[in-house]
Amino acid sequence: MGSCPRDLCVDGKTVAIPERYIRHDQDPTIVVDAPSLPEIPVIDFVKLKAHEESPELERLYAACKDWGFFQLVNHGMSPSLTEAIKRGTVELFDLPKEERARYEQKVGEMEGFGRAFVVSDDQKLDWADVFYLHTLPRSLRKPHLFPELPLPYRDDLDAYSEETKKLAVELLRLMGKALGMDSREVSELFEEGMQGMRMNYYPPCPQPELVIGLSSHSDADAITILLQVNETEGLQIQKDGVWIPVRPLPGAFIINVGDIVEMVTNGIYRSINHRATVNTTRERVTVASFYSPRMEAVIGPAPSLVTADNPAQFRRITVAEHLNGYLTSELKGKAYLDSMRIQK
Repeated sequence: MGSCPRDLCVDGKTVAIPERYIRHDQDPTIVVDAPSLPEIPVIDFVKLKAHEESPELERLYAACKDWGFFQLVNHGMSPSLTEAIKRGTVELFDLPKEERARYEQKVGEMEGFGRAFVVSDDQKLDWADVFYLHTLPRSLRKPHLFPELPLPYRDDLDAYSEETKKLAVELLRLMGKALGMDSREVSELFEEGMQGMRMNYYPPCPQPELVIGLSSHSDADAITILLQVNETEGLQIQKDGVWIPVRPLPGAFIINVGDIVEMVTNGIYRSINHRATVNTTRERVTVASFYSPRMEAVIGPAPSLVTADNPAQFRRITVAEHLNGYLTSELKGKAYLDSMRIQK
């Protein structure tokens, strides 16, 4: 697999940036922090649930339609649980190299420590170390990964996976309600879905303008819930051709619409290109929870949203086919989702 970015450091400093990490193919990662740059919407979950016909539901609709991203405050997740996940994730990446090797990706698999979306030996690489695993349903958990995680992180992650699933299902229900979808379509597709998590570690880089932490992409899933583990910023989203930095609010989750929701809503809600940049002196750590329908489910425009004026924009495909195609492709913006579109 070769050295990961963290292993290129000596005494906390990178000796040299290997050519394979140098990314001249990217837009400039240093974004001018102009006061005029907009900020992603903020949604209050308490207001959303208490008054589902309130302006908060309208704000949710606008956030999903115009931005594809929002920050969720007052989400009800136990602060002690999120703090435990933050602490355990840092400790996971701090494991000695020989211990981390126990959890390395196996050939042909994507779970464990390693890299994602690498499809060729000469492909440019992202400046990140990742740990990915299936979390729900429990039957998908690899016996050599989740059950072997150190305690108490394993138990905390088990509890966190259940809580983020509940949150994802409720948000999807409310997103469908805001759009006027048939409630049965939403519940049948999303209530018994599956979840994966990716822990991301972005080491410092002496020349961050030469590398990218995570290439520009949209997420393949239905909805992503991002937990910012430390204070280092780095997430950027692309809106109207401009890269906008996201400033995480204390205690908030960053939520984004995935490709599956864009397909199901027939293009009304949009998944958005986003990327991760890196810092000169500080590491950045995040935990992304990806929620999707079950593998055998068929996705495509919801019948209640297809009309003569708004014909189906995407072909129908199983979740398994969709995710397999996405995960075996190189990250290139929304290129994979575009391949799902019905050609006019």
